[in-house]
Amino acid sequence: MTIHTFKTVQYAEAHGIATITLNRPDKRNAISYELIEDLIAALKQASGSAAQVILLTGAGQAFCSGMDLDNLKQLTGRTHEQNVEDSETMAALFRSLYDCPKPAIAAVNGPAIAGGTGIATLCDFTLAVPEAKFGYTEVRIGFVPAIVSSFLIANIGEKRARDLLLTGRIFSAEEAHRLGLVNEIVTPERLMPRARELANQLMENSPASLQATKKLLSSYTREQLDRQVGQAVEANAAIRQTPDFQEGVTSFLEKRKPAWTGNWKTEK
Repeated sequence: MTIHTFKTVQYAEAHGIATITLNRPDKRNAISYELIEDLIAALKQASGSAAQVILLTGAGQAFCSGMDLDNLKQLTGRTHEQNVEDSETMAALFRSLYDCPKPAIAAVNGPAIAGGTGIATLCDFTLAVPEAKFGYTEVRIGFVPAIVSSFLIANIGEKRARDLLLTGRIFSAEEAHRLGLVNEIVTPERLMPRARELANQLMENSPASLQATKKLLSSYTREQLDRQVGQAVEANAAIRQTPDFQEGVTSFLEKRKPAWTGNWKTEK
């Protein structure tokens, strides 16, 4: 077995499976700048390894609770250029998952919120426990669910995507299954065994064929995604310069109801 521990992610490789575990259980595996960097590195390591399948899960009671509060506090003081860079980094993570050359399975062991929903559902297969919760909650605190929107529309269609993105509501594993965002709902004690069963099933196939199929599927949407993700990065960065974003983040951190201004003009 090969084991590598990053600061926020654990990597273990055995029997053809590279298991990547988001490893911030005390923070409910919230997305920090460091976690994004570590996860991209772990995916790169898995892609270049002898492993045939990648298994992604979370340590503790949550899969990924969204953005880390400490990072969230920093966002209101960042420049437009820094916000563009942040958005490009998140886009790189999503593309690393979506374009990963090897089949990836998400074993969602608990809540997967905002960016966590994106990480969970961009894998080729998503298994979830009945208690798992999902939600594209960005609009509730003044963000734009920009980068994930292209992938979501491709998965479930525009009408359903509009519902989830514009309401920002939390939805259950059962609804995620009905929408096609989750492949199977599995009891907690069966989650990892079932994920490994699926991985073993995939490994019965030709590795070259699996990678060629994934490459072909990604090629169908690459040009469109390149264009849309580029637009999304700009939209994501632009909203962070608005008064509503400042108010949304501040009210969230202060645990109060936001007082929206409705002002689209960016702050200088």
